[in-house]
Formats: sequence, C-alpha cells, structure tokens
Amino acid sequence: MRKIAIVGAGICGLYLGWKLSEKGFEVTIFEKKNEIGKETCSGLFSQRILEFIPQSKKLIENEIEYVKINFPSKTLKIKFSKKFFLMSHYRLDNLVASLAETAGAKIFLNNNIFTPPDFPLVIGCDGSFSQTRKNLGLPDPEFYLGIQGFLAGKERSNFVETWPTKNGFLWKIPRSRETEYGIIEKPELAKNIFENFLKEKKIILERQRSAALPQGLIIPDNKKVTLCGDAAGLTKPWSGGGVVWGLVAANILLRNFPDFLKYKIEVEKHFLRQISFSKMVKKLVYFFGFNLPWLLPANFKIEGDFLL
Repeated sequence: MRKIAIVGAGICGLYLGWKLSEKGFEVTIFEKKNEIGKETCSGLFSQRILEFIPQSKKLIENEIEYVKINFPSKTLKIKFSKKFFLMSHYRLDNLVASLAETAGAKIFLNNNIFTPPDFPLVIGCDGSFSQTRKNLGLPDPEFYLGIQGFLAGKERSNFVETWPTKNGFLWKIPRSRETEYGIIEKPELAKNIFENFLKEKKIILERQRSAALPQGLIIPDNKKVTLCGDAAGLTKPWSGGGVVWGLVAANILLRNFPDFLKYKIEVEKHFLRQISFSKMVKKLVYFFGFNLPWLLPANFKIEGDFLL
C-alpha cells in the first residue's frame, strides 16, 4: 500500500482522498485551517456535479435554467443545455470530507504542512496561493478578484442575471433565503466597479466577502508531486468557477494514478484547447455586445461547463 499526502482539504483534495482511499491507498489530507468548508463561493454548479458526487443532490437549494447577460444596449438570454444547481460550497465540502473519512482517509486540520515528510507522493490541492506550487518553483497564474455580498429575502427565480464589465462581470443570483450580488474582475478594478453598481441600483448588502480566483493551467513536470484544482489555476475563463473542471481533472489524475507525468499530458491535452477557445469566445461576445450588439442573437443555448 502506497502512502499519499494531499495538501489542502478543499473540494478537489477531499474528492481525491475519498476516491484514492476507496482504491485501497493510505491517504492523509493536511489542511491549514481549523475547519473544512469554503465560504466565499457562489455555489453555482452544473448538474454534472451529481456525476461526481451523487450524494450532493440533497444539498440543492435552487435550479438555474438560463442566464441574462445585460449589455448596455441589448440583453441576451442564454439557456443552459444542462441545468445549474445552487448549493452551499461549505456543506458540499463537509459532505465529501465525510465520504473521504468513511472510505479511510485521515484528515488533519490546523496543519500548515506543504512538503509532508515520508510520503512518496504528494498532491497539492492547496488553493489559489498554493504553497506547494511555490515550493516547486512554478510561477503563479493570473489572478482575478471575486467579491460577493448578500441581501435578505427569498427569490426563487430560475435564472441568473449578469452585467459584463471590462474584463469580467457582475452578477445577481437567487438563493433560497437571500439574493447574492457579486463581481469577478481584475483586482485593481473590482471594488470600485462593484461599489458603483450597488450605488446605482440602490442596493445595500448585509455582508460581503472576497477571494482570489486563479486563471492559467499550471501542472508540474514532476514524478512525485503534482497539482489539482485551484492550485493548478484551473478555473473557467468566462466565469472563474472551478469545481466541475477541478473534479474532471481529479478524475484524469485518478485514471492515470500514480503516474503524474501521464496525468500532466492528459490534463493539458483536455483543458488547454478548452481554455484557449473559451477565452476567444468571451472576447468575441464582449466585443460584439459592447460595440455591435445587433449582430448577436437575443436567445441561444450553450454548454455551461464546456463549450466544445
């Protein structure tokens, strides 16, 4: 039995710990925080989440069928070919932690360990500012800033609204007991744009929180240490979401385990084309939306996780 260390008890680290333990590996997960559960996240996941974690069905708060994109002169309605579900990321993480521990994984909280000793294999799942990535001498990905805030009051709409900004977008999401507003943008722009938007809409939020969102796939060329999820900079260029993409990468890692170099080859082959294509689509939609909106169809359908 080979011992495996996973650094970081986020969704990808916990999922890998769960599945590797089921395969009979001895898995230890190290988490620097004193509790499990990501708070700063909209928790908007495509229905593919059920393919990875069927047990998460009980966490669904609302179902989203389409998004409205509000450009200055035109509103687009984009229907999703697969529904999106609203869930608490905090509760999802704790659900998968329970599954991992039941399968035999050991989880140690308050452990700020980034190069675990006596482990032949290490998987870094330690988030946007991954110390595992830094210890490997790898560059940081590009960072965006996500800010979210909440307004009390039930709203059971089946759609999300967005307002494109220069590099990202603002959003409105109907949760089960409150409405969420937020922004993803360049760090130097996000706060001012968000504050001006709230002022214009006369919205006073009850609480706010923020997080860095990495963008840019980084996988080490290393036989003993690899990265997955946010630590690898794996988030969608158009939304900053990374849970389903991270779980897809985790399954690629599981399929190739313990060969980290084969994982690197397959995950790059799978995602680099997706990332390049989606960046191009985002630029085109933004260009036409701001400059030539009449050339865009008012209604169309897309695949929310993968455009190809």
